[in-house]
Amino acid sequence: MEREELADFLRRRRKGIRPAEVGITDGPRRRTPGLRREEVAMLAGMSVDYVVRLEQGRSSQPSAQLLVALARALRLSDDERDHLFHLAGHRPPPADGVARPARAGLVRLLDLLGDAPAMVLSDLGEVLAQNRASVLLAGDLTGFTGDRRYVVYRWFTDPGTRAVHVPEERDHHARRLVADLRAAAGRRSGDPTVTGLVDRLRAASSDFRTLWAEHEVAVRRADRKTFLHPRVGRLRMDCETLVTPDQRQQLLVLTPADAGARERLELLRVLGSEEFPLGAPGASGP
Repeated sequence: MEREELADFLRRRRKGIRPAEVGITDGPRRRTPGLRREEVAMLAGMSVDYVVRLEQGRSSQPSAQLLVALARALRLSDDERDHLFHLAGHRPPPADGVARPARAGLVRLLDLLGDAPAMVLSDLGEVLAQNRASVLLAGDLTGFTGDRRYVVYRWFTDPGTRAVHVPEERDHHARRLVADLRAAAGRRSGDPTVTGLVDRLRAASSDFRTLWAEHEVAVRRADRKTFLHPRVGRLRMDCETLVTPDQRQQLLVLTPADAGARERLELLRVLGSEEFPLGAPGASGP
C-alpha cells in the first residue's frame, strides 16, 4: 500500500469535483474547490474520520469494498479506479467472473437522469449502482451477497421477491429472466461463474429447471412491469435497457407507462426515502 501516493490522489480527486456533479448544492459559504471531506464520506457511506485518515496517509489498508465506494463517490474513470486499487495494494476487480464496479460513465448517467429511476446492472443481473429515484421505487438492491446478488436467483428461491409483482406478470417475468441468463451463458461459454450459477439454480428450483430446459434465449432490452409499492400502490413502468459494447454492464431506465404511475412516482419523490430493509420494497430488482 502506497499511503502517501494514495492520500495525494484522493485529495486531488476530491478537490477536482464540482458539488453539482454529484447532486450537492454549491452554497455561498463554500470557500474551497471541490467536495468537502464530509460530503465524500456521505457519498461513500463511511465515516468522516476514516476519509481524513486516508487523505493524511494514516489509515489502515482500505478494503476492496471501501475502494469501490470511494471510486463511485469521486466519480473516478475506469483507469482512475484501477489506479486507486493499485495504490491501496489491491488487484483491480477482474473483467471476467465477478462483476466489476459500475462503469464510471454509467454512474454519471445515473446522476444526470435525476428523477427517472435508473440502475446499473451486470449481465448476470447484479445491481451495481442505483440513483435515488431507483432506491425509492425498488429499495436498495446493491447490498446482497453470495448468490442472492443475482436477481434471477432471488426470483426462484425467495417467494418474497415474486410478491412485489402482480400475479398476472410473474410467469412472463420468470421467462424473461431465464431467457436473459441463457443469452449470457451463450456469450460467456465455459465461464465458471455462469455455469456454477445455473447448476445451483437447477438444484434449488424445479420451476427454473423447467424453464431452462425450454432453451428460450432473449436479451432484455425493453419491457413493461408493474411494481407493487407498499407506500403508493401500483406503478406501471416501462423499462429500457442500454448495453455497453462488451455487453457486460447495462443501464436500466424506468419511466411511467401511464398518468397514474407518473402521479404515484411524483408522490413517492415527495414522501422521500425511508429506511427500508435490504431489498425492500422491490426485492426482485429490475
